[in-house]
Amino acid sequence: MDGSKVRSLSGGVNQSGLRDHNERLLLSMLQRNGPMPGSDLARLARLSPQTISVILRKLENDGLLERQAPVRGKVGKPSVPMALAPDGVFSLGVNIGRRSAKIVLMDFVGNVRAETSTSFRYPLPAEIFSFLKRGFEELSSVLSPDLRERICGVGVAAPFELWNWHEMVGASAEEFSLWKGVSFQEEIAEFFDMPVHVVNDATAACRAEHIYGRGKEFRDYAYFFVAAFVGGGIVLNHSVFEGHQGNAGSLGSLRSVGPNGESRQLIDIASIHLLEARLVEVGLDPKGLWASDDWSPYERYVEPWIRQTAQELAKAALSTCAVIDFEAIIIDGGLPSDVKKTLVERTRRYLLNQDIRGLIPPQIEAGDMGRKAREIGAACGPIWSQFLLKSNAGLSDPS
Repeated sequence: MDGSKVRSLSGGVNQSGLRDHNERLLLSMLQRNGPMPGSDLARLARLSPQTISVILRKLENDGLLERQAPVRGKVGKPSVPMALAPDGVFSLGVNIGRRSAKIVLMDFVGNVRAETSTSFRYPLPAEIFSFLKRGFEELSSVLSPDLRERICGVGVAAPFELWNWHEMVGASAEEFSLWKGVSFQEEIAEFFDMPVHVVNDATAACRAEHIYGRGKEFRDYAYFFVAAFVGGGIVLNHSVFEGHQGNAGSLGSLRSVGPNGESRQLIDIASIHLLEARLVEVGLDPKGLWASDDWSPYERYVEPWIRQTAQELAKAALSTCAVIDFEAIIIDGGLPSDVKKTLVERTRRYLLNQDIRGLIPPQIEAGDMGRKAREIGAACGPIWSQFLLKSNAGLSDPS
C-alpha cells in the first residue's frame, strides 16, 4: 500500500483531495478543546503550519471561525487563538416525548437561541408534523435572512418503533398504528427543504452529554437518562456508539429480577412514570413533575421512588460493566438538580453493596445537560455530519 495514503484518525493528511477531512479535523479540535492558535493545531493534527494557515483562513472566510484576542507570551509575536463562530452554523433539534414535543434552534457552539414546545395527550403523526411545520417557521424567523441561510438541517430525537408506545401512554393500538411506515425524512421534506437526521431519543441525550457535558472527561462510559421512560447510550473510545441499527445502548431494556422472582425491564422499575402513577393513585396532580424544577410538594413519594430507582441503576451499572469495562456511569434526566444529586449519591451507595466479583466498579457521576439533552443532542446531528468528524478519538491534547 502507498504509505502516503495511510492516515490515523487523530492526524491530518496534506493531499489536496482530502482537505475536507482536514477542515473537519480542525473544526472538531476547536469544538472539543476550545480556542487554540494555529501552532497548537498544527502540532496536534500533525500538519504543516502552512497547511494549517491555509485551512484556517478558508474557514474564517466561510464564517465558521473567528479570531480571539491575541495572547502574549514571553518570547516572540503574540499568538492568535481561533474559535468556532457561534453564527457560523445553525441547526434545529426536535424531541418527541410522551406528553410534549420540543424544538430548539441551536448555534455552532451549542447555545440554544430559541425554542418552542407543544403538549398533547399522546403523540400522533398529524399533530406532530403540524407542530413541526409551525415551529420550524417560527424559529427560523428569529434569525436575520443571511443567518437563516446558515441553518444546515434538522435533527429528530424520538423513541424507535413509536407504534409500540400505545400501552405506555394509554392509547389504543389502532391509533398508534398510524406511526407504522412513517418516515420523518419524507414527512418533513414536504415542508422543509433541509437534511433530516433521526436518532433514538436516549442516544441523542447521550450525544449532548458527550459533546457539551461531563462526557468529555471520560473515554468509555455508559449513560442513563431517567425520564418518563429510562433509556441510555454508550460511549466507546471518545465516540457515541450507535450500533448497526442505531439502537446500541438500549439500557432501558436491561433485565432485573423482581421480589417474587419475575423478570422485569429497567424501563418498568426505574422511570419517572412510576412516580407519576403513584401521585395519581393518591389523588395528586402530577403535572409539576414535568413543568417544575421543584418536586418538594411530592417529597413523601419522591423519596421511595429515588430509593428504588437508585437500587436498580446500581444493578444496571454493574450489568453494563460486565460486558464492557466502563470507567464511568453518567446519570442524567428530566430531574430537578437536587433530585438528580440525591439519586447519584444513592446509586453510589447501593453500588458498594452489590456483588462485584470479577468487576471493577465504575465511577458514578451526574450529567450536566438535564431536560434539554434530547433536543440538543438531536440538533447536533446535522452539524456533526456536515462539519465535524464523527469520532472524537485523538481530538484531545495527548499531553
